[in-house]
Amino acid sequence: MTGRLLADMGADVVKLEPAAGDPLRRVHPLGPDGTSLRFCAWNAGKTSLVYRPGDGEQAALLAAADAVIATPGFPGALQLPADCAPRATWLRATPFGLEGPRSGWRASDIGLMAACGNMNCTGFPDSAPLRCTEPAAYAHCAAEAAFAILTALAGGAPRQIDLSMQEALMIANMGGAAQYAKTGRKGTRQGADLGGTREIWPCRDGYVSFGLRGGPARAGNFRILLEQLRAEGLDTPAWTERDWQAFNPYVLDEDELRAISEPLLAYFARHSMQALYDLSVATNLMLAPAYSAREILASEQLAQRGMFAPVGGIAQFPARFFLARDESPRASEPPAPAPALDAGPMPAWPQNPERGSAAAEMDSAWSGLRLLEFGSGAAGPIATRYFSEHGATVIRVESHSRPDFLRVMAINSAQGIEGSTLFDVLNPGKKSITLNLKHAGGRAIAIALARWADAVVENFAPKAMVGWGLDYASLVQEIPDLLMLSTCLNGQTGPHRDYPGFGGQGAALCGYNYLTGWPEREPVGPFGTITDSLSPRFAATALAAALLYRRRTGRGLHLDISQVETGVFSLSPWLLEQAVLGESGGRTGNRSERAVPHGAFPCAGEDRWVVIACWSDEEWQRLTRLAQLDGGATPDLEARRAAVEDIERALGQWTRQFDMQELAQRLQDEGIEAVPVYNFEELLHRDPQLALRGHFVTLQRPLTGESIYERNGFRLGATPSGIERPTPLLGEHTEQVLAGILGYSEQQIAALREDGALQ
Repeated sequence: MTGRLLADMGADVVKLEPAAGDPLRRVHPLGPDGTSLRFCAWNAGKTSLVYRPGDGEQAALLAAADAVIATPGFPGALQLPADCAPRATWLRATPFGLEGPRSGWRASDIGLMAACGNMNCTGFPDSAPLRCTEPAAYAHCAAEAAFAILTALAGGAPRQIDLSMQEALMIANMGGAAQYAKTGRKGTRQGADLGGTREIWPCRDGYVSFGLRGGPARAGNFRILLEQLRAEGLDTPAWTERDWQAFNPYVLDEDELRAISEPLLAYFARHSMQALYDLSVATNLMLAPAYSAREILASEQLAQRGMFAPVGGIAQFPARFFLARDESPRASEPPAPAPALDAGPMPAWPQNPERGSAAAEMDSAWSGLRLLEFGSGAAGPIATRYFSEHGATVIRVESHSRPDFLRVMAINSAQGIEGSTLFDVLNPGKKSITLNLKHAGGRAIAIALARWADAVVENFAPKAMVGWGLDYASLVQEIPDLLMLSTCLNGQTGPHRDYPGFGGQGAALCGYNYLTGWPEREPVGPFGTITDSLSPRFAATALAAALLYRRRTGRGLHLDISQVETGVFSLSPWLLEQAVLGESGGRTGNRSERAVPHGAFPCAGEDRWVVIACWSDEEWQRLTRLAQLDGGATPDLEARRAAVEDIERALGQWTRQFDMQELAQRLQDEGIEAVPVYNFEELLHRDPQLALRGHFVTLQRPLTGESIYERNGFRLGATPSGIERPTPLLGEHTEQVLAGILGYSEQQIAALREDGALQ
């Protein structure tokens, strides 16, 4: 997927394969031509060559390469000699990083989701922790790997990139481990609930996602729903006699929450997913259907934005993860189909004249980069945080009168608006200024800062920036080479462009809700409302590529990132099953078609689990000897699939005797994938691999004291990176920015404040 992302943005990507071809070519399901649909999804737009050691042309190709993507230790992957591309940036992606006590551990998607803590929080309290049926871990890590390569190229010298997939995945928890120090929340499984109230609701023909939560951003939801309940005779005093502006579900008891929920359950049960979504689009109700692949492929919004295009004989191929207007030569075009093995022709690459030498590895890779950020929530702020960790200056525009809703979540804390742990963990390293964007003086300052910036990033709903005159069409009149990234739920165009929503709606619309859970129970969706943490990685990658593009051409771009579309793109193999074969899988719990056993098994202690996966008959035989199971009756994968329930039952009886960490180490020593299912407390205080990599950074923050922050998942060799400043207080740097960057005097700043421009 990393190579596919880079190819989609214009890179020449050559896939070097062993003589038998990439093992992914043989993974089911297969299309009518016998090619793996999973292989088709992630290798579109590339060239294939069979690797031939000693071949002169290939040696020259490698010598000219800007980057090499490698997965050392991955079974079946081609292992290139380390000296074959001495002037290239090398990215080595491994489950736990290249050094440390677990650097040699095996982990696939299920092991990685266990190792990062996300799996511990996904599922139901009365059953085993869950992963998404499609490999969400790879989706997160591929986008971060692509960003890492572009970051190294931005620095101008070859880098040795060490990507720990476990560490990269930590952001999928929205800083849950870092927050533990202040909240004491280890992370729990809540099923279809979130924060004590239901998040997934059954309807007539499926499920919808709707958060029964308070706050200014959601107050209008209850007015809309109350009108619907009244129209159908379902209104009760729990709805009609409540001040919805002040609604806070966290202070209500179970009886009150039940009284609110029961009329909604009855109302949703009467209506179809599509009818409820049509209502939501028409009224801006923050409700979304848990779409299957069939419904995603039929989406009017995705169709009008050209998300699917004919590629390689497949009529509806997920063709892109972003739109670029209007300069990009390739980003909006569908890719070429996946190549046949050793298809050639070999591209003729000129040596990159911009590439420096390894001696230049001193400054942070994005040192000198200037970003101006507008927005709230998670999607935009997480994207810019990738840059600040690698040296960029990020100025965040905020407002005292309408603060970020993540700040407002902590309004009742001892520190008031500064007490939000979620806002804190997501925004370190930035500067905060407060402007009144409805005021001519505030807008003038914003435009001046946009001129100063190398790029503008915003994640408001499309109407917001238009209302302030700060949208791309307006700003580009002032700044002809403007580079701007806009990211919102559905993107800047299409019939549903103005439909508002957050990660909960995104996870439902793109398929992640539908794919996570047990087949006989309601869907739950991965913990952390996945698109909130997934889409920022894709946004950062697109922005990094656009910055390199402007450095090379001097031309600006408008990047249009739909959070739903990044989720859809990351589920391309699943969607191709539906598009090509007319059917696609659903929720399968933790089971896999390619490995048995493959799941989470109980260990000694309360709610303690270890994931175990056997990917070959040899691994299964080793496991049966250790656990004293009858492996003779199930010697091969097909036999094990037929007996999967008996195997899971017997294995669970054996694992519950052991400490999860000791058992995982014992099985790893035997070459079997086994990983403890960690909670947030264990990740923060007891994970030796995260400790060695310096994942957690402790800084002192004004007013709130000691805060813990989490680094992203890759290191650029000796190139400096990290979190050096805590999350800013609201407006903490207003005077500093106005004076130091725009040259305002103290008297001018005081006058602007008096006039209301700096609210």
